[in-house]
Amino acid sequence: MRIGTRRSALALAQADLIAALLGDCEIVPIVTSGDRGAPAADKSRWVAELEQALTAGEIDLAVHSAKDLPGELAEGLSLHGAPARAAAEDVLCGAAGLEELSPGARLGTSSIRRVAQLRAAREDLELVPIRGNVDTRLSKLANPSEGLQAIVLARAGLQRLGREADIGGVLHPGRFVPAPGQGILALQGRADDTSTREAVQAITDPQAFACLLAQRELARGLGASCHTPLGAHALPAGCGCLQLRAWIGLPDGSSWASDELLGGFYDPEALGRRVAERLEAVGGGELLRRAEEMAA
Repeated sequence: MRIGTRRSALALAQADLIAALLGDCEIVPIVTSGDRGAPAADKSRWVAELEQALTAGEIDLAVHSAKDLPGELAEGLSLHGAPARAAAEDVLCGAAGLEELSPGARLGTSSIRRVAQLRAAREDLELVPIRGNVDTRLSKLANPSEGLQAIVLARAGLQRLGREADIGGVLHPGRFVPAPGQGILALQGRADDTSTREAVQAITDPQAFACLLAQRELARGLGASCHTPLGAHALPAGCGCLQLRAWIGLPDGSSWASDELLGGFYDPEALGRRVAERLEAVGGGELLRRAEEMAA
């Protein structure tokens, strides 16, 4: 099986993980427009070339960080499954907690969701855009000339790169709700490729995949984009249920809304749609529209 992946160290580590689970695989690194520095128009900049390779039959499976995957997949492609998830939380590197940061401290992050949540929690912080892969961001934190007291990263990425020692503190996911799909690897293939689908289903964690589907349907129901400060975190809740928590807000942290709901494990998309409808009913759609205008 030929597995397509981006060329970053984290993406390659994730593809290696899937290859080890499947066995007898060839890793095919592919440069995406996002890797080449394309502007942040939408999430497709991270996956379009991988989807094109799938459609052309150049690869059999694409491995994505699920939070980078757009709500709509290319025609003829589908999500085949997802392995057991890694930790979903955001973490601080450089500090054990937000309360340890001095007033006006410079905190590095380029995620509009993280910016909105952090400003809602600590409006005094100076939030500094910081881009690049995990190693690049950590090197900026270590460089005194950058003047950063801490940065925010996804715990899953640090786990998969063997860099958990760099974690200073974990941001509680109940307050700092992670991005939809954070910590989950989405395995995408051709819809009519039965053999690849069966191989992927054999390594799929049903709970992780159900959580992913609930979170993606929530984002789709709200019309979320990469300019949307949206958090979505689904967890198994026992008794055949999933718990889905959502958070939306303005980039300046001045206004936000959240919701939490239980739904059936075997119909995760219905749960995602229901939470989206509940947020829309309390003005969530208008909040997201204002957020997109502010981000633009």
